[in-house]
Amino acid sequence: MHDYGTLNETDDRFSLKFERFYSQNQEAVFNVITDPNAFSQWYPFATGQMDLKVGGKIECDDGEGMTYLAVITKLEHPHLFSFRENEDLIDISLKEDNGGCLMVFTHTFSDETYAVNTAVGWHRCLDVLDQLITGRPLEWKDNVSELKTHYRGKF
Repeated sequence: MHDYGTLNETDDRFSLKFERFYSQNQEAVFNVITDPNAFSQWYPFATGQMDLKVGGKIECDDGEGMTYLAVITKLEHPHLFSFRENEDLIDISLKEDNGGCLMVFTHTFSDETYAVNTAVGWHRCLDVLDQLITGRPLEWKDNVSELKTHYRGKF
């Protein structure tokens, strides 16, 4: 079982933060996170088209006919990968920890009404990322209602 996300408010913005520990080193985790093929398997709507540089675009498709671009805002190999998707900011930082790597995933957004659903979505996406990083078969667990109950009670 992985740690649940936490929600904080700062200056009318909300930050949803998840921490995950991996036995793999920073380099290995960073490479999975920034690989366009792997990224499209765990990140919602990503098409696999990514220009991996600051200012580079990440192509997304909402599955309902709308395409849009996220923009990479920070890229420091193998420590930091950040991008902006509309007004939302995603920060993924990695640091060496106890022979492995601690990943801190933070999504900063404005509308608190989306907090529970956003937390549920990211929790599930990060579970799939865990599977990619650790080399396990990919499985999207049917745990939405359990996670919604948890996050409704927490936020």
